[in-house]
Amino acid sequence: MNRIEEKLKNLQKENKKAFITYMTAGLPDYENCKSIIRTQEAAGTDIIELGVPFSDPVADGPVIQSASYKAICQGVNVQGVFEMMNEIRAEGVNIPIVYMMYYNTVLHYGVERFVDDCIRCGVDGLIIPDLPMEEQDEIKQYLTKESAPILIQLVSPVSKERIPEIVKDARGFIYCVSSMGVTGQAGSFHKTIIEYLESVKAAADIPVMMGFGIRTAADIEPMKHTIDGAIVGSHFIRLMEESNYDLKAVEDYCSTFKKEINL
Repeated sequence: MNRIEEKLKNLQKENKKAFITYMTAGLPDYENCKSIIRTQEAAGTDIIELGVPFSDPVADGPVIQSASYKAICQGVNVQGVFEMMNEIRAEGVNIPIVYMMYYNTVLHYGVERFVDDCIRCGVDGLIIPDLPMEEQDEIKQYLTKESAPILIQLVSPVSKERIPEIVKDARGFIYCVSSMGVTGQAGSFHKTIIEYLESVKAAADIPVMMGFGIRTAADIEPMKHTIDGAIVGSHFIRLMEESNYDLKAVEDYCSTFKKEINL
């Protein structure tokens, strides 16, 4: 079973919510990035989204855009991220890891080659926000390979009648975008957020996660009984930057959020 599915199945058995973080690959450098991943695993983070730096991250706000730009300037690239993944798996890190990226990166790398390297390095899932449902066949033909990553499906408040088709045959979890626009919009959730999340939950037979604009577990309290977990990105990156990537700050934030989301 895929690591993501196994983790979420165990959480459901324990009646617990998932805590998922987003971090930019290669920051502050490859070695310290690995240390941050290990720290999160020990602190109770359930799944990590590892952002593969891209020059035009259209779904991301200024915090993640800046982090991506810094990583690129430092020479972080797809091959380097794959090698880092290979190293942390060899070192015994078992936390589910999802690449969050843009499809041009996959195309430039070569679609089948990209999937094969995901398998080789232990990547568990892919989130590709600029790859709509109608355009997924090209990569899906290779995701049928043994141990291939799961393609995580995203829905937004304007998906409406498309929701049943988007979530049909989806695996892992459904990523519910909480607002219109880009990441990092501190708590600015869509005005019909509860109704929207309930409609996704009713259509999906796998866990439903909410992301965009979340800082603390208190932010999702009104929708806590509808969703199966929360995703924190921009706020987590800002926290790491402000603490100069201090591992204690990472540990404290992750362990606190994980505890509070399950109170």
